[in-house]
Amino acid sequence: MSDKDGLTAKSTTIALSRMKARQEGVVVEIHGGRGLIQRLDAMGIRIGVRIIKLSAQFMQGPVIAKAGATQIALGFGMAQKIIVSLR
Repeated sequence: MSDKDGLTAKSTTIALSRMKARQEGVVVEIHGGRGLIQRLDAMGIRIGVRIIKLSAQFMQGPVIAKAGATQIALGFGMAQKIIVSLR
């Protein structure tokens, strides 16, 4: 990405599990095998999709996220494998 002055803007990448509530970004990477990628794809989570972390439980509980118009509850381990570029 670059801004109007031609300078390159740096974006921060972080695992979905580490995002704060109401923080949003774009999925840039999924660390997992074909099965995980297919499962996430079926839920609407794939590279390039805008995702918002709605809430998380204390101490590695489920992560609630929104991708498009769909709200999804993900296990903490699965959320750790979804890498997001923050906006």
